[in-house]
Amino acid sequence: MTLVEQLASVRRALHRVLSRRLSRRTDRPFTQMLALKVISRGEVRSQAALAERLLVDAPAVSRMVERLAEEGLLKRCAGEDRRCVRLEVTPAGRAQAAVFEEEGQWLEGELRKHLTAQEVKMLRQLLEKVQEGLRRAEESSVPAEEERAE
Repeated sequence: MTLVEQLASVRRALHRVLSRRLSRRTDRPFTQMLALKVISRGEVRSQAALAERLLVDAPAVSRMVERLAEEGLLKRCAGEDRRCVRLEVTPAGRAQAAVFEEEGQWLEGELRKHLTAQEVKMLRQLLEKVQEGLRRAEESSVPAEEERAE
């Protein structure tokens, strides 16, 4: 198994375990719960940023935001300009986000049972190094792609 395949496998396992845990506490889909969490934490404020964070297209996020707003979990507020809408989680939405946070903390604890403190520290460092390398690779590949398009 390649490193990429192994990382993807770990991601799928984390998603599967967290989804099962969440399904015991809510009927809300994983993606909606994740959206509420990242908005409540202030990690994203716009639909465009949410789409990028969730790796879904803009129309899908638009439908999800509409659904969450209709259910009273999210509200759209005036943004910095008329074209942009700022997303905010309501108190009911924060309660749902808290469920996601609690289950995420449980999963973190489960992962830590299998690693020493030193291994956790090293794993974090290695993952940060990989993320930084991917960010740099992505940045350096953008001009090459733009040149091919011309």
